[in-house]
Amino acid sequence: MKKKHFTLWVIDDDMVSQFAIRYKIQQSIPNCQLIEFYSVEEALFALKKCSETETGLPDKILLDPILPGMDGWSFLEEIEKIQLGFWPIDIYVVSAFSNAEDRIRAKKNPLVKGHFSKPINIGCVEKMFIQGPLTAI
Repeated sequence: MKKKHFTLWVIDDDMVSQFAIRYKIQQSIPNCQLIEFYSVEEALFALKKCSETETGLPDKILLDPILPGMDGWSFLEEIEKIQLGFWPIDIYVVSAFSNAEDRIRAKKNPLVKGHFSKPINIGCVEKMFIQGPLTAI
């Protein structure tokens, strides 16, 4: 790994998924600060504050597209509106993907670097942090 410290944001309303992701990340990437959000609104508020000060921005985001209220797809639309040109972001969609339409939608979104099915495993973590962004979804 090139970088000594990573910040990962997880946006997922499911506590079990949050726990599983935290466990796998802590096992594999001890130098990773993990920040969890249970709603898109929470994450957008934090992202706007971080972008204003240019501090605390995440290196990577794991995003569940299916959330109550504002969903993950809306999150992607909203961050396109925030000026983040100075910040290279890797966003990965993490979902059970109940239908093929969601997979296609993730694949077509230029902000999404890849997707993983729940629950994530050590291979997923390695692809995000060691091998870099996925070339195909």
